[in-house]
Amino acid sequence: MAPDPPTPPALTLEDPSRFLNRELSWLDFDERVLALAADPAVPVLERAKFCAIFSQNLDEFFQVRVAGLMDQVAAGLGLTTPDGRTAAQQVLDISDRTRALTRRLEEVFLDGIAVDLAAVGIVFSSWEELDDEDRKYLVEEFESRIFPVLTPLAVDPGHPFPYISNLSLNLAVSVRDPVTGERRFARVKVPPVLPRFVVMPDGERFVSLEQVIAAHLDQLFPGMVVEEQFAFRVTRNADLTLEEEEADDLLAAVEMELRRRRFGRAVRLEVDAAASDEVRSLLRRELDIDDEAIFEHRGPLDLGGLWAVHALDRPDLKDEPWAPVTQTRLAAPEGERLDFFAAMADGDILLHHPYDSFSTSVEEFIRRAATDRGVLAIKLTLYRTSGDSPIIGSLIRAAERGKQVAALVELKARFDEANNIEWARALEEAGVHVTYGLVGLKTHTKTALVVRDEGGEIRRYCHIGTGNYNSKTAKLYEDLGLLTADPDLGADLTQLFNFLTGYGRNVRYRRLLVAPHSMRHRIEALIKGEIDAPPGTGRIVIKMNSLVDPALIDAFYEASQSGVDIDLVVRGICCLRPGVPGLSERIRVRSIVGRYLEHSRIFRFANGSALGEPAYYIGSADLMPRNLDRRVEALTPILDPALRARLDEVLEVNLADDTLAWELHSDGSWHKVPRGGRIDAHLRLRELAIGRTRRLEREDD
Repeated sequence: MAPDPPTPPALTLEDPSRFLNRELSWLDFDERVLALAADPAVPVLERAKFCAIFSQNLDEFFQVRVAGLMDQVAAGLGLTTPDGRTAAQQVLDISDRTRALTRRLEEVFLDGIAVDLAAVGIVFSSWEELDDEDRKYLVEEFESRIFPVLTPLAVDPGHPFPYISNLSLNLAVSVRDPVTGERRFARVKVPPVLPRFVVMPDGERFVSLEQVIAAHLDQLFPGMVVEEQFAFRVTRNADLTLEEEEADDLLAAVEMELRRRRFGRAVRLEVDAAASDEVRSLLRRELDIDDEAIFEHRGPLDLGGLWAVHALDRPDLKDEPWAPVTQTRLAAPEGERLDFFAAMADGDILLHHPYDSFSTSVEEFIRRAATDRGVLAIKLTLYRTSGDSPIIGSLIRAAERGKQVAALVELKARFDEANNIEWARALEEAGVHVTYGLVGLKTHTKTALVVRDEGGEIRRYCHIGTGNYNSKTAKLYEDLGLLTADPDLGADLTQLFNFLTGYGRNVRYRRLLVAPHSMRHRIEALIKGEIDAPPGTGRIVIKMNSLVDPALIDAFYEASQSGVDIDLVVRGICCLRPGVPGLSERIRVRSIVGRYLEHSRIFRFANGSALGEPAYYIGSADLMPRNLDRRVEALTPILDPALRARLDEVLEVNLADDTLAWELHSDGSWHKVPRGGRIDAHLRLRELAIGRTRRLEREDD
């Protein structure tokens, strides 16, 4: 059982410690991911996957968040966070936490996952453990596939220290000339174009690529004595720093910043724990990096490469496959063709992915719009999409058929910039009207609008969601979407797209809450409405990815002090401190971390409507300053009583979960909910999706 939390100190609305630190809270989330990798109840290849996710999460954290803090330190800025920490204090705290997490990762992988995989025939072998036949195979692999792409780079008066690219895996090599006795340093980059692990002929044994290269260094440095070699890896600042106001062409500006990203400042050095002091000192000096940014590893570096292991065809070692269901209202009777637009006109449809199929709902909506003769225009926002996106293909076909097609492609979607530039150009070449967002704002809203001529009457059909138009992540991320023909929402989306592609101020919306226009003020008003509601009736339930905004956190504290009960399901960062007497004792915070990435945002205010009834919203925004003030976001109300009941069902399952859930204590620590085994939110929501489909099928009969 989780330990009882210590009695928290009394806090006021003026005390900085009422907030938890944003960066350390993010590391708490990644630690919850790592806990899945250590959970023996999780299939072993899924545990390897969670190791990979943890590692890649940490990479992005250093590239963006830690890099930003280091920039503040270098600039001598004396800024402090809402919880009272300076940038320098945060860097030191992050360094300590990361070392502990790195040690835990290695324990989980080396002493747990690797051992359990070996027991089922999937073995991570070292060069020393291989027999002669295995080594012969790897010699042939090296000579035919690896050696031709290697480039050893010496460091001497004629060869300056080479540039070490971001997230590249390298070997630091010390060689000695047997004639002169002179010692030299060299760097060998492990080619990122090759698989991270070399697969042996049996298909289930792996040798790390750097070990294979290390065993053949004599061929890279002929006639020299290789004295030592160690693996190392560098992480650099990879955040874009666009001066949009000065950019005449946003596309060109983003492309320039992507080129500059390669040369960002080094913010982390990962090195083999056995590396000599001489090699460490050289790397530290040449990379201009401080001691707190150097992290030792006793296992393989870059465990993000475990995705290749997870890809093995071993269904017995993975989660049971899930085939999303098609909602009955979107499924045509056998032998007939569904009138998709008539189905939407009959009433709003709530989608819950990955339980409900994305391909037979959202993708089919855009595909039908592209081929329907009555459709005049399609407008859609693209933040992140998959490399083989059917939606992109539908937009291109629609443009080729002469329809008005507008796509707002957010070029500044972090780490998807290059992909989005490619899609933007492909769309433009097909005749799609492509815009790149607004100066100073990221367009994060997930919206699509279809305008259709129905016998002389123009009708608008909409999709408003919490997740990206991405076929791949729709199978892995938990998200919600609304398909609707509601005239007011259609008018609102028309206003929103006109704002995004043209110019406008003081845009008014009938039902949508749009950031940065009205969302913050409306959420504040909804919280205030619960405070002012009749005693004992105030209740707020919100499901989101992150809670960071200080003003809204204080609003929740004030609501708690006024007797409002608040349940928050926060997957990732949470800067609110729950359960503090006199401040937040009526607030409970939990996190669901499991097979699917919890990504939907649901807002429920018990007295939020004008009639004093509950108000429900779903949409793209988390409660963070960037979402509320520096992004274009949209929340849509859910008005249909049956769909509201569906949202209640989702929230109730999340709050009842006793398998995947964690709880946040008042001291800022997260603890796993005692495993009762009664409710696994992901399994329960799958069951509900199947049951809902079968029930509707019986009703149709």
